[in-house]
Amino acid sequence: MNITINGEARALERPVSVLQLLGDLGIDSRKVALERNLEILPASRFAETIVSDGDQFEVVHFIGGGSDAANDHDTSALVLAGREFQSRLIVGTGKYRDFDETRDAIAASGAEIVTVAVRRVNLSDPAQPMLVDYLDPKQYTYLPNTAGCYTAEEAVRTLRLAREAGGWSLVKLEVLGDKISLYPDMPETLRAAEMLVAEKFDVMVYCSDDPILAKRLEEIGCCAIMPLAAPIGSGLGIQNAVMLRLIIENANVPVIVDAGVGTASDAAEAMELGCDGVLMNTAIAGAKDPVLMAKAMRHAIEAGRLAYLAGRMPKRQYADPSSPLGGLI
Repeated sequence: MNITINGEARALERPVSVLQLLGDLGIDSRKVALERNLEILPASRFAETIVSDGDQFEVVHFIGGGSDAANDHDTSALVLAGREFQSRLIVGTGKYRDFDETRDAIAASGAEIVTVAVRRVNLSDPAQPMLVDYLDPKQYTYLPNTAGCYTAEEAVRTLRLAREAGGWSLVKLEVLGDKISLYPDMPETLRAAEMLVAEKFDVMVYCSDDPILAKRLEEIGCCAIMPLAAPIGSGLGIQNAVMLRLIIENANVPVIVDAGVGTASDAAEAMELGCDGVLMNTAIAGAKDPVLMAKAMRHAIEAGRLAYLAGRMPKRQYADPSSPLGGLI
């Protein structure tokens, strides 16, 4: 009996159930999602489903791709799809040196939501550590994303598997246009968003800094709009504050800057503009000291939020003395 698993041809000597197949491969069935012949197979049916000759399987898991961040002055929560989060910082789980550093940096950030990528299980070493061994899904809200997807179909298929693996309906959609700029392909993004919303996903969507397209995504039913500040991983900071401000002013859902943040001042600037949150990965993972940078980002988000709520002083062309001039000697 010949089958294909994660693109690899395998020969089986005897009929087995899917659960037995995973066991023979050394894969913990509780930590993965499985697709059989392009259709998701629920974990509840692993034991009863017998592998057939010619079956094609995809076995995936999540990889690196509570908080006390609230303070006495800003007790408002970030609300996403009806769920409240005290931290307004969302962090990625990729690019760290190892899982220990991932765990320590994310703990230092105070983030409650972490983005995760969906990738094939390594069949040659299924016992290697997984992200869930270091970041407890009961402590953090996993936000499956579609990093690396270039069509609506790829993105939707990925998130269907993600929901099967962990039951999460809150997801981050990104459909990329090319491998150089990693700029979003907005026609494909709109199409994927429509498909996912129709399937009852709560969609947070990475998009260009175009106020018209951002509003269209909201009208489709996305629960958060995530315009880029600059190209993914560039660290250039906010390149178009005017467009971001227009998106914020027109939105009735949270606006979260996604991509391009390089340091704490960038995060604070995004929050001072009125963004509801910031998502970042490379800015922390790519720092010389990721744990220390995670702490800096945590404080920057809080400071920027407070400054926005406080309302900055107006800018003036000329000086305005702080001390009264009356009574001078």
